[in-house]
Amino acid sequence: MEAVVALLVMLLGVSHGVEIICDVQQEGGAQCYGALGGTVILKMKDRSPARFEIRKNHRAIFRWANNNVSLNTIENRSLFTPSAGTFRINNLIKSDSDEYKLKISDSGGMTLLDQTLRLSIQAPVSSVQLVSKCLSQGEMRVSCVSEGGDSLQYRWTLNGRTLTEDKLLSGTHETDNITLKQDVSGSLGCSVKNHVSDRETVEIISTCGFIFIDCIDSNETHISQWVFAANNTLCVDPTTKAPDTTVDPSLICGVQTAVAALLFIGIAAYFAWRKNKSQRAEGSAIPRAREYPETSVEMV
Repeated sequence: MEAVVALLVMLLGVSHGVEIICDVQQEGGAQCYGALGGTVILKMKDRSPARFEIRKNHRAIFRWANNNVSLNTIENRSLFTPSAGTFRINNLIKSDSDEYKLKISDSGGMTLLDQTLRLSIQAPVSSVQLVSKCLSQGEMRVSCVSEGGDSLQYRWTLNGRTLTEDKLLSGTHETDNITLKQDVSGSLGCSVKNHVSDRETVEIISTCGFIFIDCIDSNETHISQWVFAANNTLCVDPTTKAPDTTVDPSLICGVQTAVAALLFIGIAAYFAWRKNKSQRAEGSAIPRAREYPETSVEMV
């Protein structure tokens, strides 16, 4: 028997598509997914069953009993391995999506497994790329374009983190088209996946060349908007408001008065110092009278 199984493996070969293992012993029924053109392996039990039957849409497509296959409507695409308790379906096609009934019994006819399996075949995503376009006000429209794939789910990232709503003008991080705000730049990534594939692409994006100006122009008009930097003539400094350079005349007058007063006080202090110094010099030049003239030598 093992030689027959080996021969079937050689004849069928190995699928070049995605291979997915599905455990059909889940409580309440199993939901399995297979990749279009790939392989799904139905995992049942780790021992050889005495009887095994698969029904698709209430019609039998496979039967195993007494170590022999008595029915197999997909013989050219399937392989049953009793010792491993697995049933392999290769080269999956869309029509394989359906509800299946799997029933395993022992040699005495007692049911060991009676399970419902819902199998869904999805096309895998083959490639992903970003397509961007600058809009009139500097916004950037970005589309996540993928080839192939069914029931796709999208996820956007910016610099390795989930793209947050404050970076978006429209869309969400779970849609295929988004509109970024004018100042958003960095490493933008988009991942596309379904139950049988997952692909991602990352590109470095820069702004569309717009800047936000908030200023007062020469006509005393307040301007606050996004403009294309290369053609901007609205403000001298497009990043800040123009400063008010008008000086109050009373302030100038007060400063001038204070300066004049300080100058006058300084001159007066200088001349007083000179006068005091001169008087001290004259006093030191006159001989001081003796306290007792009658005893002095000069009087004698």
